[in-house]
Amino acid sequence: MLPISLLQSAELNADYCQHLQQQFGLTTLTEPVGWYLSMQQGALVLQSTELAKQGAILVDFASGASRYRRQHGGGKSEAIAKAVGLNKKSQLSVLDATAGLGRDAFVLASLGATVTLVERNPVVAALLADGLRRAAADPKLSAVAARMQLRHCPALQALTSSAAVDVVFLDPMFPAREKSAQVKKEMRAFHEVVGSDDDADSLLAPALQLAQKRVVVKRPGYASWLANQAPTMAVTGKNNRFDVYVKAAI
Repeated sequence: MLPISLLQSAELNADYCQHLQQQFGLTTLTEPVGWYLSMQQGALVLQSTELAKQGAILVDFASGASRYRRQHGGGKSEAIAKAVGLNKKSQLSVLDATAGLGRDAFVLASLGATVTLVERNPVVAALLADGLRRAAADPKLSAVAARMQLRHCPALQALTSSAAVDVVFLDPMFPAREKSAQVKKEMRAFHEVVGSDDDADSLLAPALQLAQKRVVVKRPGYASWLANQAPTMAVTGKNNRFDVYVKAAI
């Protein structure tokens, strides 16, 4: 994991800067070097001085892919909704133990689930927190944001210290099959900043202990089962596979 600092600037409010430092243990810098966090147009973004073509990475639930999926997605007929069980019951409690940029969690919350987003990387957690802050202030998103809660801690800690939930959702970082030049820019950035989840296999057992109804593991279509444990069933999406470990009916 690369150390990432927060760029001090006129756009970054001093109180908010202190809040981010305290909550996520971030250091600050006055000149951008390598990967760094900064405020741009009211949003916290991650960018690099060394990758000229790499655009700013941020959590923005109001636009782009998140908005499209909210407005035009398949809703409860989406593969992820079927895998989690939201096609049968909307008000499920979900622990997303590897939240990343929160896109899957946002889809689940948009469909009525109450989602706890767990993210151990301080930079990604800070981006998530900022995205949730802006979503909460958006009248179109505030109801969805109210169903999303962030926990900044390791996945294993969350799985072994949380109250029981209906569903545990796991989407561990999987090593890219393609060469780095072919990997999506954003995914390349994540591999550089975050690295792979080498402990992913160890998450399945505690996830099965915590979940009351099922555990859902999102995998690339070519990937093997998590911990080499066969799921009860699999739901295939456009680009991914959702392995479902059923414990009880929904």
